[in-house]
Amino acid sequence: MNGNASERSRLIPELGPNPAFEIVAASPTAGDAMHLLAELDAHLMGHPYPPESRHAFSVDQLVQQQVAFFVTNYDGQPAGCGGIKLFEGEYGEIKRMFVRPMFRGLGLAKAMLNHLAKHALRKQTTVLRLETGIYETEAIALYEGFGFKRRAPFGEYTVDPLSVYLEKNIEVE
Repeated sequence: MNGNASERSRLIPELGPNPAFEIVAASPTAGDAMHLLAELDAHLMGHPYPPESRHAFSVDQLVQQQVAFFVTNYDGQPAGCGGIKLFEGEYGEIKRMFVRPMFRGLGLAKAMLNHLAKHALRKQTTVLRLETGIYETEAIALYEGFGFKRRAPFGEYTVDPLSVYLEKNIEVE
């Protein structure tokens, strides 16, 4: 494989056209984004993660760390969100992925992952990484189904039995 753009994009699962949803760039401080992030935080607080195992960026951290952030709208309603923090072409870290329960099963999370992967490729970043909690079984299944593989902690993360670390090379498989 020579790594050209068309071959790379084939490695990212594609969804057919769906006029019912769109993914748009958004500030994490925008109303819809803040509501989605608050809903995600409420969901995460329902699990017994101690403070040292809670790695989610706050809205302020998303802004300060220059995370590219996106909101998925479905039939005009905010349905989900996700972001990616780029580390100078080394890798992109998926941050704050969430789809509201009433919109699950529609392929919106896969569409967001595809969008974030394409964003990374446009910035010459070919590796995606993320951290999620062990109780996020649906999210782990989503990521592994998308081709992510488990790995050791990366960046500022340390070994945490309540965390799962995942990685996907989006250029070469």
